[in-house]
Amino acid sequence: MNTKIFIFLLSLSSLSILMIPSVHAHCPLCTMGAVAAAAGASAIGISNAIVGLFTGVFAVSIGWWISNKLKKRYIPHQKAALIISSFLLTIIPITIIIQDYYPIFISWGGPYGSIFNRTYIFNKFLVGSIIGGVVLFFTPGLSKKITNLRKGKLIPYQGISITFLILFILTGLLQLFMR
Repeated sequence: MNTKIFIFLLSLSSLSILMIPSVHAHCPLCTMGAVAAAAGASAIGISNAIVGLFTGVFAVSIGWWISNKLKKRYIPHQKAALIISSFLLTIIPITIIIQDYYPIFISWGGPYGSIFNRTYIFNKFLVGSIIGGVVLFFTPGLSKKITNLRKGKLIPYQGISITFLILFILTGLLQLFMR
């Protein structure tokens, strides 16, 4: 069996963790799911924007999880500081290694070189990780809104299901637009 296919199937099979009884917290389950998806995507040659997407989710998830595990508050805004630190300490070193850029030409007017008529270059991995971090930041609130709409009833594995649904939709969009 091809190594890339094996790693991808192994990553997918790790999602069998979903058979564990329901957990209603931000936990290692989300973190390991994000890591498995990122490893699988990288192994089969998917865009670095998508690898960044799942790595950004992983980085924010780790910071969030650690902040929830700490019982004592040591600094003001400790949770935010841990999440941001986790993100930066994970993403910046990888961004230095993965230097895959995507150009976007904006031609809205003015001479070339002006703000509305120039080529902007983005690191695919960095853009993907920022999008992933933002998604993970907003999905718990979305999950709470769904629970409120359902009058307090949770869908089994609701939090991780919503997160992965949004991530897989974004994966398709990033693959189409950031090849």
